[in-house]
Formats: sequence, structure tokens, C-alpha cells
Amino acid sequence: MSRLFGPVRQLGYVVNDVERAMRHWVEVLGIGPWFYVERYPVSNFRYRGQPSDVHLSIALANSGTLQVELIQQRNTASSMYRDFLAAGHEGLQHVSSWPVDYDTVLARALAAGYRVGQSGDTARGPFAYLETEAHPGTVMEMAVLSPTRKRVFEAIEQAAIGWDGSDPIRRSWPQ
Repeated sequence: MSRLFGPVRQLGYVVNDVERAMRHWVEVLGIGPWFYVERYPVSNFRYRGQPSDVHLSIALANSGTLQVELIQQRNTASSMYRDFLAAGHEGLQHVSSWPVDYDTVLARALAAGYRVGQSGDTARGPFAYLETEAHPGTVMEMAVLSPTRKRVFEAIEQAAIGWDGSDPIRRSWPQ
């Protein structure tokens, strides 16, 4: 557990082909089911303080209480995802915490010298990626644990419990 951010709840992988990545996690690692949205709705996305019209495909699955996120950027808009791939990386790009007291934790991180690399809003609430990458895979993301995010993420976790391998890729978020 991070003293500053709380428990790590998610591992975020930036990939070139989200469909291929989901198949790998299902067929090789036996993790699923995946909840996939081809065009993830993000508003007010900002990269280093500037607006950016990023187009993302997102897939989520759980292994126990740990969530795995797969992200494919579908355009060339400025983002930390694009930077990660342009540096020749593919794979683990960030870890994420989900504080209920998001604004307090974010303010504490900024006061400690962290900078927001990118941020945005979703139907589940705001998120921010902090520029903490000393080596690939160490960016810290924070996403508010809003009631909507909590409900959706709990449903994804429940779907993974006792999953029998059927219906491995579900093309919407749980309701």
C-alpha cells in the first residue's frame, strides 16, 4: 500500500492491439471475462495541461481483487499512452489507486511535488495520471472511487469469481 495514494487496485497495460491482448489474457493466463468498450468516452482530457482529443479502447478484467486494464490509443492525439508506445514500450504503463477522498489525495500529491501528466473525466468520475515514471510501468494513476465506479468495478470483480471461460469478451460495461 502506498502511504500517499492508498492501495494499488489496478495494473494498466498500454498495448498496440487490445483484441490480441485480451485473447492472450484469456487463452494463456486464464483471466477474464473482459469488459470492453471500443470507444471509451472521456471528456475534458488534458495532456500536460493542454486539451487533447484522445480516442481510447479500454478493456477491464479482474484476477481476485486486482483489476487489469488494457488500453489501446486509436489516434495520434497527445497522451502519456502515445509517449509510452513511442518510447518503444508496450505493457505495464501505470498502477492505479481509487481514493474516495480524491481531491485531498491529489492535493497532497501535488504539494509533494508530483505533476499531472494527463487527466480527464468519465461517467464514473475524474482521473489523473501523475508524472512518476522513473522507468517504464511506474506512472501513478488516481481515479475517484465514485459510487458509479465502485458499482461497475465491483460487478467486474464479481464476474471473475468462478468464471468458467464462457463469454470471454463482453462488449459493454456491466450494468
